[in-house]
Amino acid sequence: MITAAADGSALGNPGPAGWAWYVDDDRWAAGGWKHATNNQGELRAVLELFRATAHLDDELLVLCDSQYVINCITKWMQGWKRKGWRKADGKPVLNVELLKELDEELAGRRYRFEWVKGHVGHPMNEAADARARAVAEAYRSGTSVPSGPGWRDEVGGHATRGASVSTDAAASVDAIDDVELELAAASVIDESVPADAGADDDDALFSFDDAPDAWHQLTVELSTEEHERLLQLARAAGTSPEEYLRGLI
Repeated sequence: MITAAADGSALGNPGPAGWAWYVDDDRWAAGGWKHATNNQGELRAVLELFRATAHLDDELLVLCDSQYVINCITKWMQGWKRKGWRKADGKPVLNVELLKELDEELAGRRYRFEWVKGHVGHPMNEAADARARAVAEAYRSGTSVPSGPGWRDEVGGHATRGASVSTDAAASVDAIDDVELELAAASVIDESVPADAGADDDDALFSFDDAPDAWHQLTVELSTEEHERLLQLARAAGTSPEEYLRGLI
């Protein structure tokens, strides 16, 4: 059984918001939005946890400090579906798109939820909360979002079940449009290497033979939507966004 904590955070509620799930320091992920609610962060954390572990057969124990999320999934969601995603008073269900995505991910999965009181020092809950809040603060300040390593298939030398990239996930990298790659030679590159070194090899992006100690830096500029898409593709592949981009390059 996999035990994980999931949490959300919104500064101002609504405001800059983050979500995070946490298993241990080697397996966690986080993301967020410039403007969202705490409940949206809580729901998204659980959704991304199920997506990250979709390739595993283990039962999932989700530690959650949101009774709203637990009740949505375990008590209310099936009734809402029967009523066309409307509440008993006929009004539309809030956060319906996230709930529909969750409903799809939960199908066929073995899981259970355990409510934990937030902000009382529960180690896993505090770890998820801190990561979700860090994302919210990053969106507020316009700094880099700490997205985490995602699900790693090998931790501490003990291999877990491997994740495979589906054809759809691999193909959908085309959905990341207009990605601007700026190739900048790092200052440690040997200036003695001729500018046309390796020019005869039309298929080569870099020439490493003539400058074995050289390294190159790529700067990738992504919109918020493109960044979220990259996170989804990386999690589907069971790797970090950085490693996923390296694989594309």
